Amino acid sequence: MLFNVESVHSKLEIKKRWVNLPIDPEFQKKCKIVGQHQGHAVWGPISPPQKQGIHGTDVAVDWDVCTGDGVCIDVCPVTVFDWADAKGHPTSEKKSDPVREKDCIKCLACETQCPVQAIKITQ
Repeated sequence: MLFNVESVHSKLEIKKRWVNLPIDPEFQKKCKIVGQHQGHAVWGPISPPQKQGIHGTDVAVDWDVCTGDGVCIDVCPVTVFDWADAKGHPTSEKKSDPVREKDCIKCLACETQCPVQAIKITQ
């Protein structure tokens, strides 16, 4: 999830910055499927371009947390992920997309290596 946080830098100046939190492991209980993308569910709410939701179910990537560094693409032994455009998103305009989530072997390499904890594998 991406939150807008106001921080006070002086008595008169307030600056806004984006703070990333890890993917919510309970997202399937708290969110609803709001669409489909490349054969997988998109969980919302969404409000593009700032809020683009969680992509996938068994292999879920929170696009609002993902910074697009691609480590999940590099470590996945069965190439579950492809790059996808996320135009206008404040953290990155490219995201990891679990287009072949059904091929996942549940090794958890992507989940454990993601530096921002944007991925949740459902066992």
